[in-house]
Formats: sequence, structure tokens, C-alpha cells
Amino acid sequence: MVAGAGTDLRALTKRVRRHVVEMVYGAQSGHIGGSMSSTEILAVLYGRIMRHDPQRPDWPERDRFVMSKGHCTPVQYATLAENGYFPVEELSTFRKKGSRLQGHSVLGKPQGVENSAGALGMGLSFGLGIRLGMRLNNIDAHVYVLMGDGEQDEGQVWEAAMAAAHHNVDRLVAIIDRNGIQNDDFTRETMRTEPLDEKYRAFGWEVRAGIDGHDLDAVEAALAWARDVRGKPALVIFDTVKGKGVSFMENNPGFHGAAPNAEQFARAMEELA
Repeated sequence: MVAGAGTDLRALTKRVRRHVVEMVYGAQSGHIGGSMSSTEILAVLYGRIMRHDPQRPDWPERDRFVMSKGHCTPVQYATLAENGYFPVEELSTFRKKGSRLQGHSVLGKPQGVENSAGALGMGLSFGLGIRLGMRLNNIDAHVYVLMGDGEQDEGQVWEAAMAAAHHNVDRLVAIIDRNGIQNDDFTRETMRTEPLDEKYRAFGWEVRAGIDGHDLDAVEAALAWARDVRGKPALVIFDTVKGKGVSFMENNPGFHGAAPNAEQFARAMEELA
């Protein structure tokens, strides 16, 4: 089953963005920018693409989502809560002592989180391992791995990309949230990695690039295409805006990992109303 298949995704993305801002403001810590750039991607994955069931989070036949850019837990937790994996009210415990909702993802905390993440670059390897295990057990589920564009600096990403193609691993879908910012600077200034699409094709992947990551219909079409690729792994590169939805956060490296102050919080919530 695809949980939430009848959900109004446009309304959902607005609620998720509000949750993200509230969580990071409440904790005075967390990553708003990259969470906001990935909102539509997660909304479509959980609402239209992935086979999952919040009532059976350990269902062996489920599709898996791996959050490789593991600091962007606000959007992951908000999406899981909105899809019924745990109460929305628990989002207010984000980054609090004793909370399940920590700043970087922890496997099984809460149910629906499929990997532990901290240092970037590990998710594609992790997702590849899951998918190979599924193949050995004749499980035809998919694994979707969300990476950042700054993460493409990491050598482990390219080792996994080479191995996935070598072993003809299909039903493995990599997603790059290309928002152009990593940490406190623009990716082009930190490390030039373009052209990513040509590099992945050279490694043996099927690739679609240049997709508007905030156009829900375009996101769904691209992910549906990737889901149906057979014989090799698939990659979709979405062009996004870091901090999308709040004017003063958009394309602003300052909101990679900074919490808004009271005035900024009020303004952000007004813009997201």
C-alpha cells in the first residue's frame, strides 16, 4: 500500500514547513534550510511513490527511505508524523533530552527511521547494502536514498555508485537535493562537482536531471520514472532552493544550521500561513 495516497500534498508541504520552523525554533538548534528544500520530495515519496504502512513499520515488503543527509531530520520527522508513524505533538520534543527525535537520525527512533546518520556520504552505501540484501531474499521492494549536493564531495558516495552499477542493482533510487549550498557557503565555492548527471551516467546509472524539486507534479513524474527503471540503479537530480518557503531564508547559507530568533520566527510563520 502507499500510505496517504489521497492526501492533498500541497497542503501537506505547508504543514511540514511550519513544523520544521517550529521544531528548530523551539530547540534553538537544527537544520532548517536543507529540510525546506527537501519538503516536496519527501511528501511525494511517502504520499504517492513508496510502498509503506505506518501501522506495520517493520513490514518486510516495505520500501525503505534512507536519509543520507542525516542532519535534515526536521523534515523527516515532520513527514513521518504527518503520515501517522507517531503523534504530531511529539515534534515539540525535537532535540530535547530524552526525546526520540534527535538532531541526526537514529535507526528506529522513531519507527520509520531506517538508518542512523551523522557524517555525510554514508547513505548510498547503506541503501545499496539494504537493496542487495533484499535481492538475496527475493524481496522486490525499493530503496530510496536522499543525498545533498554538498555530499557529493565524499569519496564513499562514488564507491557506492560504482558498486551499484557493477552489480546491476535495480530498485535502488538515489535522489540528489541540489540546492547549491553546503554548510556556510555555496557548493560551487567549496568543491566543484558538476556535471553530476554526466558523472553518474558514466558510472552506469540511469539519470534524470534538471527537475524542479518544488513542482509536485514534476517530482512525482520523475520519481515514478525512477521507480520503474530495471537492470541498473536510477538517479534523479532535483533543482531546489535552500530554505524554500520563507523569503529571508531562501538561498541563504546563514540558515543552513541556524535557528531563527523570535522576530524571524514570527515572520516565517506568517509567510507559511
